[in-house]
Amino acid sequence: MFARLFTLTAESRATFWRSLQTLNATRVVIALVLLVYLSFDARGQHLGGRYLYPQICGAYLLLAIGFALSAVYVQRRFVLQLLSQIACDLAIISLLYLASGGMRSGLAILYLFPLAGLAILAPLVVALFCASLVTLFLLGDSTWQIFLTDSDRDVMQAGLYGAAFLAAVLVVNRMAAKLIGQEELASRRGVEIGVQQAVNRLVMANIGDGILVVDGEGQVFAGNPAAAQMLGLVGPELKFKLSAAVALAPLAHAYADWRADATRSTAFLNIKPFNDAALEGMTAAWSARRDLVAHLKVRFAAADTHGLGAERSVIFLQDVTGIENQAQQLKLASMGRLTASIAHEVRNPLSAIGHATALLGEDLSDPVHQRLLKIVGDNVARVNRMVEDILQLSRKVQPHSEPLALDVLLAELRAEFIDIHKLPPDMLGLAVAPGTEVRFDALHLREVVLNLLNNAVRYASGGPDSIRLDLVRDKAQRLELHVQDDGPGISPEVRAHLFEPFYTTSSKGTGLGLYLARELCLNNEARLDYEYRFDSRDSADGSPSLSGRFVISFAWPGQKQGKAV
Repeated sequence: MFARLFTLTAESRATFWRSLQTLNATRVVIALVLLVYLSFDARGQHLGGRYLYPQICGAYLLLAIGFALSAVYVQRRFVLQLLSQIACDLAIISLLYLASGGMRSGLAILYLFPLAGLAILAPLVVALFCASLVTLFLLGDSTWQIFLTDSDRDVMQAGLYGAAFLAAVLVVNRMAAKLIGQEELASRRGVEIGVQQAVNRLVMANIGDGILVVDGEGQVFAGNPAAAQMLGLVGPELKFKLSAAVALAPLAHAYADWRADATRSTAFLNIKPFNDAALEGMTAAWSARRDLVAHLKVRFAAADTHGLGAERSVIFLQDVTGIENQAQQLKLASMGRLTASIAHEVRNPLSAIGHATALLGEDLSDPVHQRLLKIVGDNVARVNRMVEDILQLSRKVQPHSEPLALDVLLAELRAEFIDIHKLPPDMLGLAVAPGTEVRFDALHLREVVLNLLNNAVRYASGGPDSIRLDLVRDKAQRLELHVQDDGPGISPEVRAHLFEPFYTTSSKGTGLGLYLARELCLNNEARLDYEYRFDSRDSADGSPSLSGRFVISFAWPGQKQGKAV
């Protein structure tokens, strides 16, 4: 009979208990009203049972308070509490009805209170059964009064009360059932919406594509972490206007173009979040990412908010840099195999040249010839070392992992580089703390730094400290060697292909220098990259200027040396 109560959700069951508590509060009020009514009728002019009436009202008030406390603190056995309370109500009201003189007292209207409450909280059959019992009781008492007073007027009134009670129970029960059904539906829909929102938050947080929710003016209302990472806005909250950030101007323009022409729903953009000085303090990713350009595929879609009074659009961001990098890795892998094959083929002729040079050195004694032979021998040794490096990288040979005194190596390398290139002594600045040690193969590091210095000397102005070697620690206390010159920075177009093999902007270069330098760093679990930065020291008026530098990030001191990747 009450099976529907146990199939309801927790929210709907809580609603039933709150309704029962309201019913109990109303019962207390009615009991107090009856006692107040008794005080105004002290002579019993309207109540036939003057002495029985106060005892019944007092007992009713105590029971009402007990029922109210039970519904608040003992929320168990709802059906038992409800039926016991209704039975008590009907019994008390019947006693008051009889003690007050029956139909003439007007207390029959009190039956409406428990019957209406029962119609709300119980099935229709139970409510109609109790209403029928009340009707039979009223008719029975009125019939008994006919034998006492010879008047049948009370019978008609009892019949009218009974009909009214049955009609009220029917109407109230149907209305309550409809409201309970609506509440149950709303509760279930609320659970479904809550689950859907939780799933949406999970998807938004973990999906690889970026998502931005904007209005017609380009005001961003929400976004996922992927979008923040792609746009370089990891630190601030994603609630800003697209046109407010200069670095995001391409995205703002593409959004405006799509609003003007809905057919232009897809665009490919290059976002440069790190070439704007205003973003340096705003973006947490400024010092974490070295890349300059984010290649994004952007797609716009309008949300269906017709009739809601708010316009919303969704911007989908896909970082195609990963796809480009994957294609580049395949290209580099093929190039690496080709390079290793060429190096293997060059090794034998190179050995023959070196052997022939050594034999000529034994026969030629002229200083000029000896100097020319030395040049040939040095270059043969250098090319041979390059071939060895290529073969070593192709085989992923384990480098030496002993600690390297970086200050000693760089000091010797600086003196040698200045002597070979006939540079002024103050042109190459060096700032390395004494006693600094790193894990890097000495020959490998020498090759990498020499390669970077050879690039720097071509573009440096030649003034004091126009080339600098600075050893610093990043925010994570990881050692970094910065190699920088005061020449113009590398353009973004060149930066995109900087470490590709055989890519060069010089007619005399082979395009292998930076590629081999990066591979040597990777082989020593270090990292070589080119980063852009703002530095007031590079400008005459002291204003921040954009420049670049090569950065070697060494492996952690306590990190176990592993194979190259």
